[in-house]
Amino acid sequence: MKLWELADLATPWCVLVVATLRVAFHIESGYSDIQSLAAAARADPGALQRVLRHLIARGIFEEPEPGRFALNEAAREFLDEGGLLSVDLDSFGGRMAHAWSTLLQAVRTGKPAYHEVFGRSYWEDLDAHPGISAAFDAMMGPAGHGRPDPGILLDPGHWSSIQTVVDVGGGTGSLLAEVLRAHPGTRGILVDLPRTVARSGELLEAAGVSGRVTAVGQSFFDPLPPGGDIYMLKNVLHDWPDAEAAQLLRRCAEAARPNGRVVILGGVTPGASASPELLMLVLVGGKDRTLADFAALGRAAGLEIQSSGHTPSGRFIVECRPS
Repeated sequence: MKLWELADLATPWCVLVVATLRVAFHIESGYSDIQSLAAAARADPGALQRVLRHLIARGIFEEPEPGRFALNEAAREFLDEGGLLSVDLDSFGGRMAHAWSTLLQAVRTGKPAYHEVFGRSYWEDLDAHPGISAAFDAMMGPAGHGRPDPGILLDPGHWSSIQTVVDVGGGTGSLLAEVLRAHPGTRGILVDLPRTVARSGELLEAAGVSGRVTAVGQSFFDPLPPGGDIYMLKNVLHDWPDAEAAQLLRRCAEAARPNGRVVILGGVTPGASASPELLMLVLVGGKDRTLADFAALGRAAGLEIQSSGHTPSGRFIVECRPS
């Protein structure tokens, strides 16, 4: 393959554009000729036709007759509302797409340059745009990834002694809700920023667990609610560089003392090398870590690994105790 073919940006941007314009949904609704399709998508007919023909050449969409378009198996992927959250240029997907233009600066400095495009850091940008923040929460929850796996411990027998689970950075509580549904005798504490936990009520109510959850709106870099049996971090640690990740783990260790445990779900790999996870680099400067990397980070924060391994669903979990 030629170097210029590897650097081709036309196809991914065409994918983002037709996803944002909901072209597949309009075709599914019967708008198949380019004039009615463009009107439904609020697009220029000539320009949209050129985009679709570019994608057809790459196996996405079909043109059964000139100027009339249809879905094929590949194009039907655009009908997944949950998947569209990450590629909608008018929403959170636009933030991710445009952030890639900062990769060169991130590689040169080792730090995210998101602010150079959007004028704020990633987290400040979410605070400033509630709609985009809500789309991010939806992508992280059931709307984007399906029902969360409630298997958060390597030994299910340990649940007999667990009364309180603290979900640190738990978003709107989708994982905590499934954990509490699976363990009716357990209570939960949901910790995330005020704007996020404020949106948790409907989800927790629908799951039938709202009466067993206390929502705490705060930064997880501040002291956490103490006395929990489990402090779980799902897909949180890899959002942060080492200094901030160590501070977060330190807060978990402080709150878990003397007998609680800290469970890491995501962001740690048992292999010799971690995933490159470049999106975390350009958005927030975060990264995945090997188990050895995490062990050193945890020790600096006052945590020792007690066990690690895969659950039956394949999820890799690291369980820690305060040292």
